[in-house]
Amino acid sequence: MAYSDERWAECKRKCRLNEEDIALANRLGLNPRSRIKNILNKSEQWKAPVKDWLREIEAKRNKKAAQKQKRKGQATE
Repeated sequence: MAYSDERWAECKRKCRLNEEDIALANRLGLNPRSRIKNILNKSEQWKAPVKDWLREIEAKRNKKAAQKQKRKGQATE
């Protein structure tokens, strides 16, 4: 599903993201709506800022991919 430029601009403004953060979120397959839903709220102190949240997701995916590569390499030996 394609999202309008207006939606992306709203997400960028509300989440205080830069172009690099937007590109990262696109690589992760997230849409603007999911990012807007994860904006901090005073009653949700446990939530991380959207920028940090994106970085955590990327780190988890990279770690998981590295582990998969390692297992795959061990299986062929």
